[in-house]
Amino acid sequence: MEAKKIKYLYDNNGYIAEKKFLTEIELSELINETKRFVKDIVPNLPREAVFYENKNDPSTLKQIQHLDQYGSYFKKLASSPKVIELAELLLGGKVVLKNMQYFDKIPLIGKETPAHQDGYYFKIKPQIALTMWLSLGDADGENGAVTYIPGSHKAGMRPHGNTEVLGFSQGITDWSEKDSAAEIQMTAGPGDLLVHHSLTIHRANPNRSNRHRKSIGFIFYHEDVVVNEEAHVNYQKELKQNLEKQGKI
Repeated sequence: MEAKKIKYLYDNNGYIAEKKFLTEIELSELINETKRFVKDIVPNLPREAVFYENKNDPSTLKQIQHLDQYGSYFKKLASSPKVIELAELLLGGKVVLKNMQYFDKIPLIGKETPAHQDGYYFKIKPQIALTMWLSLGDADGENGAVTYIPGSHKAGMRPHGNTEVLGFSQGITDWSEKDSAAEIQMTAGPGDLLVHHSLTIHRANPNRSNRHRKSIGFIFYHEDVVVNEEAHVNYQKELKQNLEKQGKI
């Protein structure tokens, strides 16, 4: 898809889908490096950087934070021209990588992702930021692929409140039937990329299948974005305390 059309769709809908963003060779390398990272690096990571559906069962690994800080391969991927150029096109200028994550919705036990806007977590002004979601396999409604509400990024921030979902502690509190009717179910194949604006409303079903739903996520801010550091630190502190109290980390 040409750059002009990509930018138009992103600005209008609040998200885009890029098929075969990675070549077969690039995808194979990413899958192998991810497996190595999970096997060799994850056991030594801080507990707040790794989430499990069951913290006593390593096979239920569901999320890893800041891959780029712990693995040189992932840092290189996040700074590769094809990733950076797309982020800069969509955000309209130079960008800063803020997080790189691993996700897996575990077969049959992977929980629903509550409807939310990523920007609520970011504590930034203005909301010129995006999330990239790079699929490592097949994703659809049955195994928990994301749904988007087109154009929702244009209406500002919705109210959010605490959820009990590990890794997604905040969810929209005024969700309605109108929102449900507006949702678009996305699908993705291995190496496909979904990108959404920080204010785009999205959620995902639980994984009702016997298939994993694995992906790598990138979060980029426009370089001019200002972070409310006090609010961000307080949120992270409160989140960690709640997770410890609930026995989830």
